Amino acid sequence: MEWKSFAASFIAIFIAELGDKTQVAALLFASKSQKPVSVFFGAGLALLASTAIAVSVGYLAGKAIPAAIISKVAGSVFVVMGVLLFFGKI
Repeated sequence: MEWKSFAASFIAIFIAELGDKTQVAALLFASKSQKPVSVFFGAGLALLASTAIAVSVGYLAGKAIPAAIISKVAGSVFVVMGVLLFFGKI
């Protein structure tokens, strides 16, 4: 395992996910169901599955497309999403 990539991805994703809608949804499910262990494992499995898809697609895209282009496209998507969220279109 390459620890620098591990640490960088852990820190970036941990900070990005703090207080996002996934945490709010997990909080609500846990409070409604009163089954925190079930919610923890369900939410954890969902995040694991979505991350596996993202990593797989990123790995395959990285073999076919230069990283600089992927970074620019990803940044553009974030900007567009931010503008749409700002104006209440999403």
